[in-house]
Amino acid sequence: MSKSPNKKIIEALQTAYAMELETVQNYIAASVNLDGVRSDVIKKALAADVAEELTHAQTLANRIKTIGGQVPGSFDLERKQKSLQPLKDSTDIVGVIKGVIDAEDAAIAQYNKIIKLSDGVDYVTQDMAVTLLSGEEDHRREFIGFLKEYEKA
Repeated sequence: MSKSPNKKIIEALQTAYAMELETVQNYIAASVNLDGVRSDVIKKALAADVAEELTHAQTLANRIKTIGGQVPGSFDLERKQKSLQPLKDSTDIVGVIKGVIDAEDAAIAQYNKIIKLSDGVDYVTQDMAVTLLSGEEDHRREFIGFLKEYEKA
């Protein structure tokens, strides 16, 4: 592997790593902060997804190290999930659901970027990104279903 593609792949993996950890933080916050009778299903879904998102971060960290990068510490992690920040109205379930969908869309875009960067260069990273992409697409589909139901009510 030449240094240039490897460097770009590592940077893309580091970005995905930061995104997964930010998602963990925001899912924990939403799963605790939401109030109301109708929030229980969403709170449980988010709490369950925390473990999977954390596993994604660990998978990315291992791959970063394996291909010669350094796993970033907390000071080097950029935060971008504006729509998934805790809401003033703790009963705004639809707002949380839309924030989750935005985060999943961003993760899907990042994994597609990694897939393209690693194509023909690093098939192991590409395969890992395809697997992680599938999980993010499943999460997005689940929350799109929730959105349909909660917007109807």
